Amino acid sequence: QVQLVQSGGGLVQAGGSLELSCAVSARTVDAFTVSWFRQVPEKEREFVAGIAWVTDNRRYADSVKGRFTISRDIAKSTVFLQMNGLQPDDTAVYYCAADYRGIQRHGPLYPYWGQGTAVTVSS
Repeated sequence: QVQLVQSGGGLVQAGGSLELSCAVSARTVDAFTVSWFRQVPEKEREFVAGIAWVTDNRRYADSVKGRFTISRDIAKSTVFLQMNGLQPDDTAVYYCAADYRGIQRHGPLYPYWGQGTAVTVSS
């Protein structure tokens, strides 16, 4: 049984910061890759960032490089997405997702998903 529970998000002004959390519950968390995606209405889910649990290998979408940081706390089995320099284009529902393979940028490849959390950036 794999469960991803998200927290964080909300409303922030342009230039501000938010942190999202994704608590992972699974028998073998060590084998996981956890990624963050985001989605706006009528568009596909977009890869934002991913992290490999054991190696701490990280990948980012070009649109968020230098502004967002993905990290994990092994003791808490939690993955974080620190978002700085937020812009209105970052407004979306953000999802964490987990898979046993390497970091995948294609959302449908992930079998496990969090419940989603809304991030709204006002101009």
